[in-house]
Amino acid sequence: MDGFEIAGWGMAVPERRVTTTELAARFEIDEDWIISRCGIHERRAIDPGQSTASLAIDAGRQALERAGLTGKDIAHLIVASATPEQLSPATSAFVHHGLGIAGSAHDVNAECSGFIYGLVTGAALMKVDPRPILLIGSDTHSTQINPKDRDLSILVGDGAGAIVLKPSPVDWVLAWNLGADGSRQDSLRVQAGGSRMPTTATSFAEGLHFSEIKGNEIYLNAVRFTVRSVRATLEQAGLTVDDVDHFVPHQANIRIINSILDHTGLKPEKLVTNLWKYGNTASASMPIAMFDALEEGRFRDGDLVLLAGFGAGMTWGSALLKWGGVSA
Repeated sequence: MDGFEIAGWGMAVPERRVTTTELAARFEIDEDWIISRCGIHERRAIDPGQSTASLAIDAGRQALERAGLTGKDIAHLIVASATPEQLSPATSAFVHHGLGIAGSAHDVNAECSGFIYGLVTGAALMKVDPRPILLIGSDTHSTQINPKDRDLSILVGDGAGAIVLKPSPVDWVLAWNLGADGSRQDSLRVQAGGSRMPTTATSFAEGLHFSEIKGNEIYLNAVRFTVRSVRATLEQAGLTVDDVDHFVPHQANIRIINSILDHTGLKPEKLVTNLWKYGNTASASMPIAMFDALEEGRFRDGDLVLLAGFGAGMTWGSALLKWGGVSA
């Protein structure tokens, strides 16, 4: 047993919908402009009593049930998130308790690349300890957005997605690539609240606990690094874009996704996206998109599924899965 299979999947989003119509009215801009710019018609936002951990627990419970497992069967819990339950302890501690996990727990913060980082980490861990792993991506970026910030408000949505990895004699991961460029860490950031800039009355008054984005910089580098990562992964696998059956990108915005398609040569009909109804759910976006595709029956045994994303930092990553692990 030196590989894994995906044995269960789940997702959770808040009930509260924030429509593009509502945001267009708030910011006094054209609704069609928002849709053409980001491709999002609505996104979800948590209500009081909900949190990053509560969404993760709901998604994780679904994935466990589908896999026919309980928390007691899980040897390792990995939670990918950039919007932690609180600064300490890790969000995974809350999820560990909520799901009754028997094994270890830790967080991964690679921003919107977190799910890919968690997947590769889980795949490597499986090789030295072939026992079930629960991987969850969960983010609630609506809590970090300045209500006056138009550019981020039209993008972000809250949600969680989860998968269960079980030992398998056939490794589903054909190839992967991870990368980072820390010199670009100010392209998307939350300045206050950490050791570098503890929260003070002044930082709070200046809104430094809210997310800040350099939109053009993120756009250019997101496309550049994701395209580079996709090419590296396919080269490692000895395959081309024509071999890919399904492309599941980070659901950032439609302009970035379309640019990635254009620069890689991936065909639009291979795209898996539900951006229009959930928005950019950060670490949760890829597992939520996978959930919808699986529920629709799109993935079949032997299909090649390419995952790729990017995040603040900047970070990026991609992984090529052979669904079902069917031998060639």
